[in-house]
Amino acid sequence: MRGRRWSIGGRTALVVEGGGMRGIFSSGVLDAFLLAKFDPFDLYVGTSAGACNLSSHVAGQYKRNYRLYTGPMRTRYFINLGRFLVGGHFMDLDYLWDYCAREDPLDAAACAKNTQNKEFLAACTSVESGEAVYLRPREENWNAVLKASSAMPVLFKTPQYMDSQRLVDGGVADAVPVEEAHRRGAARIVVIRSQAADYIKKDGMENRLTALLCWRHPRLKETLRRKPESYMRSLDFIKQPPVGVKVFQIAPEPKLNSGRTTRDLELLQADYELGRSQGKVFAEAWRE
Repeated sequence: MRGRRWSIGGRTALVVEGGGMRGIFSSGVLDAFLLAKFDPFDLYVGTSAGACNLSSHVAGQYKRNYRLYTGPMRTRYFINLGRFLVGGHFMDLDYLWDYCAREDPLDAAACAKNTQNKEFLAACTSVESGEAVYLRPREENWNAVLKASSAMPVLFKTPQYMDSQRLVDGGVADAVPVEEAHRRGAARIVVIRSQAADYIKKDGMENRLTALLCWRHPRLKETLRRKPESYMRSLDFIKQPPVGVKVFQIAPEPKLNSGRTTRDLELLQADYELGRSQGKVFAEAWRE
């Protein structure tokens, strides 16, 4: 399901890719933006971890996501292969969302207030149609929208329902939602990646196995099967945007130390600092 079209104009968008624990890089970039008071954006679009990082950013909660990546998200309560092998969650979002509510809550009121005259979208994927769904969260459902955007099929087994539809991780249908930002009128798009600029998405074993395990949902299975193709189409858009559109990419170079499920504190901290460094340089270059 696509959002309504906007007339093409001068909107400036910030798009943030997901990627599990790799998202600590974009949290570093966004913290650098906060410190620099750099926010020329009137449209924010995030997928999964990217949407979560963006939410803390628009709320003005400096280092909140860093605390989560280096704290509860490194524990066996969140990532647990043994639990997954006996039928449980591999990544337990229920645990993480409960932890956040108790110990380090998202300021949803600030999120709503600070985007009142802007637009914030979290990408999800419909289980029934296999298509991307772009939700605009409200203060009262902001956390629920983020959970739906982050619910990776198979790895997290609790159904997520929003507006009478079952949703999973937005990265299935639209991992880097630059085209949606363009459809909504963005002429300048800043993209924060979780992969190196020259990364090539291939049809690996993990993607095939996940698609196979979603056999009860044929359209979602087909979307998973074609995920590498849709991912590379987004990268083609970044490299060769339409006439009149400029895309600026902040990507880790040469690549991140951490992966989707990394729990090593030293690696995570290095990638966070890399993000902060690149974010600071980008903000200074934009102003100049």
